[in-house]
Amino acid sequence: MSTICIKNIHHTYISKSGIFGRKRKEVEALKGISFTVNEGEIFGLLGPNGAGKTTMVKILITLLIPSSGSATVLGYNVVSDAAKLRPLIGFVLGGERGVYWRLSGRENLRYFADLYGIPPAESSKRISQLLELVGLSKRGDDKVEGYSRGMKQRLHIARCLLHNPRILFLDEPTLGLDPVGAREMRSLIKQFQEEGRTIFLTTHYMFEADELCDRVAVISKGTVAALDSPRELKRFVADLHVIECEVYGILPRQIERIKTIASVTDVAIRDEDGTQRVFIHTKEGGAAMPRVISILEDTRVGNINLREPTLEDAYVRLVGGEID
Repeated sequence: MSTICIKNIHHTYISKSGIFGRKRKEVEALKGISFTVNEGEIFGLLGPNGAGKTTMVKILITLLIPSSGSATVLGYNVVSDAAKLRPLIGFVLGGERGVYWRLSGRENLRYFADLYGIPPAESSKRISQLLELVGLSKRGDDKVEGYSRGMKQRLHIARCLLHNPRILFLDEPTLGLDPVGAREMRSLIKQFQEEGRTIFLTTHYMFEADELCDRVAVISKGTVAALDSPRELKRFVADLHVIECEVYGILPRQIERIKTIASVTDVAIRDEDGTQRVFIHTKEGGAAMPRVISILEDTRVGNINLREPTLEDAYVRLVGGEID
């Protein structure tokens, strides 16, 4: 049974630029998106910055109205039935906004419980349970301004669970978290699924989508490039091997030379705190390594290795080498 059904969704907005915003440009963020999400599954929406992920989430949680097309969540139309739908869903948008820093964690949850119309006797018990669930029971009476980013994100999760929603929309829930905090967040997400909830997740982290998601949709430039299970998407690059290089100061001309190697199909670069990681997709495996090494001979190179393709490599092929 589908809990989310999206049919040919388009969304266009006006971008302003120039002095006093006089230049106006129409931008089509979504260009005919269609898919369904099954009850009880963790569904991932992947794509580079600007692909339309957050726009799609905001439409589904009734914060944006699509330009055309239709979307239903739990059988309710996200536009005409928004008031009926909102009590049934919970959401966490990326970042630290959405809670009051000068209040304690417990006071924040009490405030939002009042907004949801939860009776005080019930909310008090519920708040204590949620603080325990997200690991904040010992810091629940501390002001949020003293929380780490991970603690604020866990408070967001507690807030969105106050009214016991059937579907959770999580927009990059582990963004900016340290490895321990991110692992704890992924464990929570799995627990929510075990409780019978449907999870709609956006993330930039391919290993996270591979670990958590039953199915993923990859969107690029406002359209769906692929939709399948992580396992099936990885078969999309089963013909490839990946040369992964850790480099310092690679030049654009060197990248262009690597692209001219006959067996190379894609080259992607990701910056990581001053270090560049280059991912080279090749159909001839280790045989391409000597050519790559010779092109990089004037560049400081750290680790270089050959590995089997992952979901991230399938993503790179689908979106044309874009890695955020």
